[in-house]
Amino acid sequence: MDWLKQAKKYEKEFLDVIVPLLQIPTVLEKYDPEDKEYPFGEPIRKALDFVLAKGKEYGFKTKDIDHYAGYIEQGEGEEQIGILGHLDVVPAGGKWTYPPFSATVKDGKIYARGSMDDKGPSVAALIAMKMIDDANIPLKKRIRLIFGCDEESGMRGVKRYIEKETMPDIGFAPDADFPLIYGEKGIFSFDILGYGDDDLLESMRAGERYNIVPDECVAILKKDLSTEFTAFLQLKGYQGETDGKKYVIYGQSSHAAWPQHGVNAVFLMTEFLREHTNHPLIRFIDNCLLFDHTGEKLGIDCYDELMKELTINTALVRMENNNFYVGCNIRYPRNYDFEAGVVKITEKATKYGLKFETESNSPSHFVSPDDPFVQTLYKAYQKYTNDFVSPMMTIGGGTYARVLKKAVAFGAAFPGDPDLAHQPDEYLEIDKLLVTAAIYAEAIEKLAGFGE
Repeated sequence: MDWLKQAKKYEKEFLDVIVPLLQIPTVLEKYDPEDKEYPFGEPIRKALDFVLAKGKEYGFKTKDIDHYAGYIEQGEGEEQIGILGHLDVVPAGGKWTYPPFSATVKDGKIYARGSMDDKGPSVAALIAMKMIDDANIPLKKRIRLIFGCDEESGMRGVKRYIEKETMPDIGFAPDADFPLIYGEKGIFSFDILGYGDDDLLESMRAGERYNIVPDECVAILKKDLSTEFTAFLQLKGYQGETDGKKYVIYGQSSHAAWPQHGVNAVFLMTEFLREHTNHPLIRFIDNCLLFDHTGEKLGIDCYDELMKELTINTALVRMENNNFYVGCNIRYPRNYDFEAGVVKITEKATKYGLKFETESNSPSHFVSPDDPFVQTLYKAYQKYTNDFVSPMMTIGGGTYARVLKKAVAFGAAFPGDPDLAHQPDEYLEIDKLLVTAAIYAEAIEKLAGFGE
C-alpha cells in the first residue's frame, strides 16, 4: 500500500481534528487528586473527551481511565502495540506572532502551542489508524493509541494507566525526532533551598517548569540601581527594563534537554546582581551554576559515547520573605553514577549553608538499535523519505517511551527541522505531518498486519 498517496487524501480529516484540539489551552494550572472530574483542570479533560469522541466516531474502541489518560484501540489479538502521546502542553511563554492557542493556519503551517509537542504527531497517529481501517487491512495485534494528560509535569496520567490497564508489549512515542530515538537520558530534578537576608534583594522569580529554560527573570530590589542596570543592559546587549524597584531581564526559552540552545534569564540577572550583593542565592548561582550547561561547576559532568554529555538546566528561582529555592533539571547518560552525583551536589549546597532536596528522578531508557522492532520502524521512515543517511540517535528529552520495556520515540520532527518544542511560535507543517501519518501507517501494517 502506498500510504503517502492515501495520507494526502486525509488532509481535511487531519485539519478537522488538529485545529480544534490545538485551540484547547491544555496547560496544567493545578493538579487536584480530589477532583474526580477534572484532576488536571477542565481544558485537559475537554481535550481528552474530544480525542476519545473522535476515536469512537471512527469506529474504534475507546476508554477513559479516570480522566488521567485514555486510549483508542483497533485490531485483534493478545499482543498489543502502544502508541503513546500526550495532550498537555507547557506554558506559552515568550513573544508569539499569533496567539498560542489560535491554531492559526498560514502558508501550510499551523501555529500553536502543542502543535509538535505533542498534539500534531498524536493526531497523525490517529489518522494512520483510520487509514489502516478504511483500507480494510486485517490486524493480528491490537494497536492502542494512548493519550496521557500530564506528560510535561510528572507523568501521573500514564502512571494511572499502568495501574489500571495492561501495558503494551512494544510501542513508540510520536514525541521527538525522526528517524528514531532508541535511547533517552535519565531525568533528575532537584531543589536547592536556603535563607538569606540582605539590604538589596527583596524577591526574585524566574521559570515555570523544570523542563524549560526560563526566558524572564524578575527581581524586586530595596535600592534604586536603575542607572547601573540600564548601563549593564547596554554594555551586554541584553533586553530588560526597570522602574527603579522592579527589574526585569529577558532571555530565550528552550527545552531543558538542550539548555545550551536557550539564553537563561536567571544567569543574566545573576550576572548583574553579583556585582551588588553577597546574598547566598546569588553566590550559589554564580559559583555553582552560572553559564554552565554540563554540570562541571557542581562536579557532576560525565559523558557516554552513545548518549553524549550530561546537561543541566537552572529552571526555577523563587525568593520571597528571605526564603528561596533554585530548581534544577539534569539529563544524565546511562553511565552516570547517580548516587555519587547526589553526594556531590549535597556537598556543594552545604558549603553555602543551603539544603538539597530531590524533586523527581526517571532513569535512562535504552533499546538496542539492532532490535528487529526498531529496524521495522526505521525502514518505514526510510520508505517514505528516501533518507538512508540520517542515523538513529539518543536524546536528552524524555518521552512516554521510557515507561515501556521495549519502546522508542519515533518522529515527528524531521532531520534539519528547527527545534520547536517549548518555543514561541511553535508550528507544524501540514505536508510533513501527512508524511508522518504515512510512516505510522506503514509501521502499523508491518508490525501488526498478517503480511509481516
